Amino acid sequence: MARRYRVDITRTAERDLDEIHEFVARDDPAAAARWVAEVERQMATLSLAPARCSIIPEAADLGRQYRHLLHRAYRTIFRIDGARVLVVRVIHGARLLSIDVLQQR
Repeated sequence: MARRYRVDITRTAERDLDEIHEFVARDDPAAAARWVAEVERQMATLSLAPARCSIIPEAADLGRQYRHLLHRAYRTIFRIDGARVLVVRVIHGARLLSIDVLQQR
């Protein structure tokens, strides 16, 4: 049987989702709802094999191994802590993750 991980989402990542939803919903509320549902489905897949996802390019600068899932123009940033996956941010792919961005919790 495959190992299952508990997936937790920080308040900051939840706020990220809310802000992206609000931004997209200004033009297309239905598309915004679909986008959030797709990202949430994708996050749920982290319960199985989260290490399949790439380590982010900024990891060396951050001093910790973060990984990401990509969905369209956005990155879901997370780390694996034992049997837990912690989603820390959902940011636009053009943004680099920095210590400052991580501390916005």
